[in-house]
Amino acid sequence: MCNLEASLALVCDYDGTLACQGSVSNAALEALVRFRHSGRKLFLATGRILPDLQSVFSRLDLFDAVVAENGPVLLYPNRGHKRILAQAPPEEFVSNLYRAGIPAVATGEVIVAVPRIYESQASQVIDDLDLALQPIYNKDSLMFLPQGVDKMTGLAVVLEELHISPKRVIAVGDGENDEPLLAGCGCAVAVANAVTELRRKAQIVTHRECSDGVIELISQVLFKGQTPA
Repeated sequence: MCNLEASLALVCDYDGTLACQGSVSNAALEALVRFRHSGRKLFLATGRILPDLQSVFSRLDLFDAVVAENGPVLLYPNRGHKRILAQAPPEEFVSNLYRAGIPAVATGEVIVAVPRIYESQASQVIDDLDLALQPIYNKDSLMFLPQGVDKMTGLAVVLEELHISPKRVIAVGDGENDEPLLAGCGCAVAVANAVTELRRKAQIVTHRECSDGVIELISQVLFKGQTPA
């Protein structure tokens, strides 16, 4: 069983976890501030591209680092520094997705995402171009990234820089793409609205959904008012 009180850091997914329907409540922001004031680190791990995230969430300054695009992009908000950890697929991949009849293709520094209903068409394009890309599912979305890249590989870079063991980190999420993150951290938490498979694999499932679940989790961590040893 994980030891919440001994944690040194918390990493949160954004959509469906910290954010409900795209926005973060004031109560959740206050909980994040309390967590930071305890002397612990805060990280955000999301499948969103940075400009999209920044357009809907103005408090990235609360986080020591943001793992974006499901792993390959790191942002250090309070240092104004960004790192790209992987190479983007060739431009012809995106153009061929459109030619295959996929009307909505989202692209970032590395990630390419399409609605999940177009999985067969996207897979055929990857096969035709012989690309080493992995599909990553997130509810109704299908993301493509280089092999071996996920939220945990991005977070691992941050944790190594800060000399924090993943065993002292709490991870909380709601989707299929959060599975590597929860598996790689010492405490695996799923919010109540998480997909069934994630709830099954989590060590803790909150009673409340999305941001209320994060508030519940932070309250449990800080219950005794202790700072980490």
